[in-house]
Amino acid sequence: MTETNFQCGLEAVLAILGGKWKPLIVYHLASGPERTGQLRRLVTNVSEKMLIQHLKELTEDGVIRRIDFQTVPPHVEYELTEFGQSLTRVLAPMCEWGTRHTREVAMIVQNRKRTSEAA
Repeated sequence: MTETNFQCGLEAVLAILGGKWKPLIVYHLASGPERTGQLRRLVTNVSEKMLIQHLKELTEDGVIRRIDFQTVPPHVEYELTEFGQSLTRVLAPMCEWGTRHTREVAMIVQNRKRTSEAA
């Protein structure tokens, strides 16, 4: 196993939360355990395949815990570990920033779409 040397702490965060959906999954689990179906509704526009993949990766990374109730029909929930809960303190200021700058970001995204459609 090779050692990874991060140049800054942000690289370490992105190694765990990189991608579009993982921060949203962690954000929604901050309020308590959720079933896969509920996470699918909360994390809008994520495909079921991508959600399952990210849940698996977050579980393997120790960010969330998968709880299988061993029932029929199957009942599985996901919850944050202590390690995962520490990430919610990182996401909170990002969420606040996004809330403050929603209009600007919406305009940026809209401009990107227009630029890519024109290309």
